[in-house]
Formats: sequence, C-alpha cells, structure tokens
Amino acid sequence: MTLGILYHMPFWQAADGSLWESEGSFARYVDSLAPYFDQIVLSVPVFDRPQSSGSRLRAANVTLAPLPYFPGPRQFYPMLPRLYSRLTAWAERCDVIHFRVPTPAAIFAFRAAAAKRKPVFLLVVGDYEALLPHLPYRGLKKTAFRAYVAFEEWALRHMTSRALTFTNGAALRRKYEHDGTRVIETKTTTLSRDDIGTRADVTAAGRIRALTVSRIDPRKGLRTLPGAVAQLAADGIDLSLDIVGPTIGLIGDNERDAIRREADARGVGDRVQLVGPVPLDRLMGMYRDYDFFVLPTQPGEGIPRVLLEAMANGLPIVTTDVSGIASLIADGDNGLLIAGGSSGSIAVAIGRLVRDGELRRHVIQGGYATARKHTLEQQAADMMQVVERELHLSLPVQQPDPVGGRA
Repeated sequence: MTLGILYHMPFWQAADGSLWESEGSFARYVDSLAPYFDQIVLSVPVFDRPQSSGSRLRAANVTLAPLPYFPGPRQFYPMLPRLYSRLTAWAERCDVIHFRVPTPAAIFAFRAAAAKRKPVFLLVVGDYEALLPHLPYRGLKKTAFRAYVAFEEWALRHMTSRALTFTNGAALRRKYEHDGTRVIETKTTTLSRDDIGTRADVTAAGRIRALTVSRIDPRKGLRTLPGAVAQLAADGIDLSLDIVGPTIGLIGDNERDAIRREADARGVGDRVQLVGPVPLDRLMGMYRDYDFFVLPTQPGEGIPRVLLEAMANGLPIVTTDVSGIASLIADGDNGLLIAGGSSGSIAVAIGRLVRDGELRRHVIQGGYATARKHTLEQQAADMMQVVERELHLSLPVQQPDPVGGRA
C-alpha cells in the first residue's frame, strides 16, 4: 500500500540518492509512518541544489514527487496552474493520502484526491487565524495576509468536515470539531524512545545557560527575552541565553535585528546570542548543554514540538499558556506556565526554578514522564490504528524499529 504525504517542508536528494530535510522534524515524522506502508511518496518542494546541512530521512521506502521550491504562499500561487497536473498525478499514484496542514497546496490536492476517490486523513498543526493579532503587517500587506488566512480557514473547514482529522493539541481539536465532525487529538513529537535522558538536575549556580528553540518571527514573542535576561541579572542570577532557529523571510530578519537591538539597549548584548538554524539531528545533542528552556510563544500553533524535546533532555521549561500548550504542560508538574510572555513574568518563573531545587527536580522528572508518553513510535501506532479502523484499510504493518530507525 502506498501512502502519499503532502506538506511544504523542503527536501533535497543527495548524490547518493539519500533524502534530506533542512530542519528535521518532518523527516522524523515521515520515518515514524514508514513501517506501516509499502511505500511513501512525498509531495514536497525540493531545493534546486543540496543544502549545506540538514537531517537525513532514514526510511528506505520513501520517494519524492517533487514540487518546485517555494518559501511561502506568495511564491506558490503563481505556480499553481502548472502544479495542479503534478498534484493530480501524485494523487493517482497513492492508495491513501495524508495532508499535514495548513499548507498552500493542500486544498487543491484534496480536490484531486476526492476526484480520484482516494481516502484521506489530515493532521492540523497550526492556526494562522490566531496569528493575525500578533503580526506587524500594515496596509496592503496586512490586507493580503488577511485574505490568505480567510482562504486557508475556509479550506481547512472544508477538508476537516470531509476527512478523518487529527489535531496537534486540544485547542485545535476544539476549533475544528464543528457540525458533528469527529476530530482526534494527538501531540506532534520528534522523540524516539532512545532520545530521553536521565539527568536528575541542572546547574543552578554560577553562569546558567538557557535555551530557546524557535523560528525567528514576531508571533514567537522572542523580543521579550533580552528584558528577562536583564532583570535576572539585576536580581543576581547570572544567566546567558542562546536562541536557536531560522529567520522566516524579511519579517524574520527584521525581528532578529530587533532582538539584537533590544539586547544591546538592555545591556545584555553579550548574554543573548542568536545562533541561527541547527538541524534537528545535531540539535537533539545540544539540548543537554543547557540548564533551562524558555519559549514565550504567542497564539497560532498547536503544541510546539520543542517543548517535548526539552523535556526529554532534562530541561525545566518556562512557556506561555496559549493555544494547546496547557494540554501538554501542567503548571508546576512538568513545566511552568506564564500568562502573556512578558519579560517580567519570564524572569520571575526562571528565578523561581533557579532558587527552588525541589520544584526544579520535580519538573524535570515530570518532563521525562511526559516525554515517554509521547514518542514517535507511540504517536504513529495510535494514529495508524485509527486510520486503519476509520478508513477501512488493511495496512501492511511492520514492527517499528525499537529506536525509531535512526542512528
């Protein structure tokens, strides 16, 4: 049986035939589904040339149905007339089709799949509508983005009312449970069982190292972080912060520059470093070099997968109580939840973890317990059991590799 998966995360093919993804989390997700199918065909944008770094897709039964590279919807839509035939041909090749949404091509490929009477299931991982109040667009750009979001919202409701749907977290499940539609909650993850660490505590004296992993754009709330570092320094806590992640277009470049200016203005330019993107396979080993994890994200996503990655590596977490995060983080048990993500609230929460060793160690152990429940192997097994039952399929299920098939 052949599974087709469509998403906008770009890949490339190396000279030896291996497939690579620039970031890595989607590659791991594909790897987790590969044991359940004879073949997987990815309809994804493909770079014109190999990139300098990335994460390798390990499964041997995955091939590409390449789309031209597009960094966003503005580049995708002008290509649509010549891409539709590719999407139709891809749908024809597949026995069952999976869309990870929102993504620009989904509604068009969904229509092609429906015309071919192909069974479909969705995984909703983000909420563009919730982003609107948090983006600094003005004038025509704001109007254009609002129009695009309105179209994506219509497309998502059209698809979720007609296909088996999973969502990343409770907030997205509640949003798309409409008109009697059954939506199944999951929690997207990048963790294999062997990714989960064992350290009982972290450094809470001397120079403390904090980590943020996030795309650099305004919806992530990262501009408040230099102020938190400055307040902690004023309170006698010697803390440095590394922000790992790529900028997203011009708006991301502007946000990166704004964070640097804020750090300099607060007198902590030497304590706040923007590291840039790091491929997931290397990032997983980096987590354990840090002591705390902070993510002041704003509404607009399901549950950031980096929270589970931090838990698995024994980092106490401070994050905002938005979107579906509260369906993963229980305040004081496996992390600390803050409202709004202001510099002051971040500093208070980190300070509390630094000073209260019993709470810190409890949160670390709670994080490990949560991470063990949300491995790729478990998520894939649960999802495929539902897919097989609800879509009346008989999957050629193989026994997944106990360590997820990754080196």
